[in-house]
Amino acid sequence: MSTRTSLVTGVDFVCVPTTDIAAAMDFYENVLGLEPSKRWGSGDDPMGAEYEPGTVTIALLNTQKLGIEFNRSTAPIAFHVDDVEAARAELESRGVSFAQDTMDSGVCHMAYFSDPDGNALMLHNRYAPKDARPDALS
Repeated sequence: MSTRTSLVTGVDFVCVPTTDIAAAMDFYENVLGLEPSKRWGSGDDPMGAEYEPGTVTIALLNTQKLGIEFNRSTAPIAFHVDDVEAARAELESRGVSFAQDTMDSGVCHMAYFSDPDGNALMLHNRYAPKDARPDALS
């Protein structure tokens, strides 16, 4: 048993860089269907916007306004859905293109796509128990 105490107790938010905050907000709100929880900055071109799709806040960040060089995120944010194929079909009907066929890892289904800035996103559903390993399944 470890007596070490963790300094980190959770994840408050993840940043998603954008070059066009209006297009990003439109995508996250009208294509993915996320409800905005906060916008910060002034006018029609805010510095950022936040969404609460579960336990982690998604923070869209207009990097140029903060003097940060834009670099798209290539490691996906995995959005939980109850049915990957149904969610994929719905997003495809809204114009989203997926990078490849839906994957089955042996414990979960995953479907990769991107937002308008090219940030990697994924639909995800784990169907096996958390302690299951792909090599242990038959």
